[in-house]
Amino acid sequence: MKTLAAILVEQRKPLLIDEVEVPALSYGQVLVQVRASRICGSQLGEIEGVKGHDRYLPHLLGHEAGGVVLEIGPEVTHVKPGDHVVLHWRPGAGIQAAPAKYRLGGQTINAGNITTFQGLTVVSENRLTRVPDDVDFETAALLADTITTGFGAVTRDARVSIGEAVVVVGVGGIGMGVVLGAHLAGAHPVIAVDIQDHKLTKAREFGATHTINSLNEPLVDAVQRIIGGPADVVFDVTGQVRVVEQAWRATGPKGRLILVGVMRHDQQFSLNTLPLHYGKTISGSEGGGSLPHVDIPRYLRMIASGRFDPLGMVSHRGALTEVNSLVATLRSGEATHAMLVFPH
Repeated sequence: MKTLAAILVEQRKPLLIDEVEVPALSYGQVLVQVRASRICGSQLGEIEGVKGHDRYLPHLLGHEAGGVVLEIGPEVTHVKPGDHVVLHWRPGAGIQAAPAKYRLGGQTINAGNITTFQGLTVVSENRLTRVPDDVDFETAALLADTITTGFGAVTRDARVSIGEAVVVVGVGGIGMGVVLGAHLAGAHPVIAVDIQDHKLTKAREFGATHTINSLNEPLVDAVQRIIGGPADVVFDVTGQVRVVEQAWRATGPKGRLILVGVMRHDQQFSLNTLPLHYGKTISGSEGGGSLPHVDIPRYLRMIASGRFDPLGMVSHRGALTEVNSLVATLRSGEATHAMLVFPH
């Protein structure tokens, strides 16, 4: 059995689109038909080598999707054929299975516990959470990371309280989820910062009370103007050294700076540590500490009751064969969310 897939063969090069041989299922693995997959900044990082040399090339990509279970491997109990599922990179309930290995001709194509830039995928059971059949597949893909990571950064990493002043720097995919999470958590004001006006406009739709285009006004000055002082909580979702330095300066003396974006492996920034002794903190976020099997059902209840609808975050859609063009829209800042959609 074969499936069309996007393959990272060489860093900083376009993805190869080709058919790979799907392996037979082993202990704890599940075969899923992918119906929608978001292209995340993490995939841009993999392509660009943000974390350094990639030891696993060639390999498949993608870690957030909505799909349908086709077949289950030995000992799988949390899902069954026909189930609609969210495919997520954070571990949830079930077995932690060995990564699948695909074949292209005589070459092994590596994959982790989950890959989603393909029509059929073999996924570890604990990277799947079952959802009702009426949940839109694109909504499922957004729940896989945008919403769970964004909300988790707010509620678990930063523990935002009602009325706290929050700044979100970088309102692309995950940043939009952070804005929405801060809004729902009762933060005020919620200030969105970006260099793209169309993203700032979209951020207002999802709960931002104020916006700053940092090309037009220095970040620290703008935050001071809006709040009358520094922020209680600042989220950096850019991973850019100069931006992180500004975000640190915009954080109050007892405030929290949460680093959601990933800095390049060959970059670093410096700070004076004195404020750390008096209550100011800086910490990194790993997926917002999300617990998919716990969080996703909660967020679905909120969506069903009309509290929010994440589908409006998606700005670009395309087929798997258009993946390189969609990656380019994210790289340029044109897209807020880019979604791969698959025929059924």
